[in-house]
Amino acid sequence: MILAIASGKGGTGKTTIALNLARACGFEIGLFDCDVEEPNAHLFLPGQVTEETVVTIPIPQVDEALCDGCGECGRMCEYHAIVSFGATPLVFPEMCHGCGGCMRVCPQGAIREVPHRIGVVTIRNSGHIRLVQGNLDFGAVMAPPLIR
Repeated sequence: MILAIASGKGGTGKTTIALNLARACGFEIGLFDCDVEEPNAHLFLPGQVTEETVVTIPIPQVDEALCDGCGECGRMCEYHAIVSFGATPLVFPEMCHGCGGCMRVCPQGAIREVPHRIGVVTIRNSGHIRLVQGNLDFGAVMAPPLIR
């Protein structure tokens, strides 16, 4: 069985309800705190972190020696995370969604992808509850890859 406690509004008691339902279950249960911008379920569950995974998204890195400044990468990017004004493109990692489109359209093969950290997923065990939660790094804006 999968049960989701969700709401778009903060302060409605989602964490309280989810934690109490998890505690009331007498069997092994997974509790996922998907509020990656401000997770707080761990504050109410004792236990040590047993696993930690750094989450990254691929960000373009331009090889200046290969780039001819054609601008195809910038024209392709819907999020304006890479821009070119006839010279080596500027990359704005905070705006990049990691789709890899810029790399695919580059006729010179001047773009490669490098990992860019956006957060961390931790797992802790507290009795019969296995808590999995993501925590978005300060300044990072791409929450969906961390929730997946």
